[in-house]
Amino acid sequence: MAANAGAGRLRPARLVIEAWALFGGAVLMAVVAVNAWSILAGWLMNRPFPGDFELTEMGTAIAIFAFLPYCQLTGANVSADIFTMRASARQVAVMSLLAALVACAFAALLSWRMWLGLVDYRTYTEFTGILEIPIWWAFVPVLISLLLLLMAAVITLIEAIAAIRPSRST
Repeated sequence: MAANAGAGRLRPARLVIEAWALFGGAVLMAVVAVNAWSILAGWLMNRPFPGDFELTEMGTAIAIFAFLPYCQLTGANVSADIFTMRASARQVAVMSLLAALVACAFAALLSWRMWLGLVDYRTYTEFTGILEIPIWWAFVPVLISLLLLLMAAVITLIEAIAAIRPSRST
């Protein structure tokens, strides 16, 4: 019963993470549309979209980072089943706990470094070559993604701890 109550309290965080992954999908679809437009315009009118590769770089990075929290939350990250196929449920839970701890540390480290990168790019105002988009703009959604990844890692950590604890059914 306590595990279900904990899951209910985590539902808003899960919804935010799912919505952020959908945002990443929309960004990726926009990247595809820009590339298709550029290819067609180049083929039909010999006038490709200028700066399409800049938008592709930024959009793809944003989309990839937007997917990371959802992958962590759903267990869709790369895993080696060779370690878990003969393991007991408790051993799998312990491995999940260790993976969640590593994910927490990784997300915290990347968030910190990405924040410092954002500050540097804001301070020194670097732009893309053709469209002159400030590079720091891409850092904002990536940083949000990393903070959501940290949140997802904490959720999976809580779930792994709950899976390790013996059930108290009477």
